[in-house]
Amino acid sequence: MLGPGLAYLLHTRPAEWPIMAAHTFLGYLVAVGLSGFAHGERLGSALLGLVVWVVGLNGGTLAVNSAFDRDEGDIAYLRNPPPPPVNLFAFGIGLMALGQLTALALPAAFAAVYALCFVLSILYSVPPVRLKAVAGADWLINMWGFGTLTPFAGWASTGLPLEPARGLVLLAFCPLFAALYPLTQIYQMQDDSRRGDRTLALRLGLQRSLGVALLCAGLAFALFVLAGIRAGWRLYTAADEARWAGLAIAASAWAAVLVPWITQHAGMGTVAHQRRMYLALAAWAVTDVVVILAWAA
Repeated sequence: MLGPGLAYLLHTRPAEWPIMAAHTFLGYLVAVGLSGFAHGERLGSALLGLVVWVVGLNGGTLAVNSAFDRDEGDIAYLRNPPPPPVNLFAFGIGLMALGQLTALALPAAFAAVYALCFVLSILYSVPPVRLKAVAGADWLINMWGFGTLTPFAGWASTGLPLEPARGLVLLAFCPLFAALYPLTQIYQMQDDSRRGDRTLALRLGLQRSLGVALLCAGLAFALFVLAGIRAGWRLYTAADEARWAGLAIAASAWAAVLVPWITQHAGMGTVAHQRRMYLALAAWAVTDVVVILAWAA
């Protein structure tokens, strides 16, 4: 039905949209609570912000990224990618610019964080800067951009002030994505090396990448615990005990992915590493659910 337009759509990687949407909407739910969501509190602006962030900013960023990467093998959320169309870069920039214009109709904090991430996206993907090819810089941009600023955008779309305990929750997603990011690069190490991109995983090597992921995940859960203490959670009420148990379950999900990966990595091939990466994404999803139930219920 889309004809030549299908390639443009595929390079925005719609398969990732539900993941990005869920992480963005988490910020909204933590801001208004599940009861506020049930009553439709500030839902209109949140949904508009969701579309703008996921399709405009994220979809446009991935299209721009594909325009310069020109991958031939599988990439995250897109198997057997079609050749990048001639105007893919312009298409991606246009999507992001349209999103920025629409963001001006939302609270100022949302428009500001969108503008910040718009700039970071260009610096990340476009030569001659192309920070995704600079080990460490690519990591920093993604841990802040996806990890913390994405749920903050969901919060900012409501116009509500950010309170300290829940601010720590959003901050904890920064080291959590710092844990996830090298895991998304491990199975692409051969392609990245052939292109000359010195990614974080290539610089660290396989074993150290996994060790860094484990360390960063531990830091993230330390911040979640600190957020729970700041929120006044106790050990002697059923509700708070359930919250602490939820955090323990989420931490265990990450351990179940990372510990076997670390101990068995020497005998694993590309497909096995890619499978582990998707299991890490599942652990991320578990964490999102726990955070919603713990801080929005």
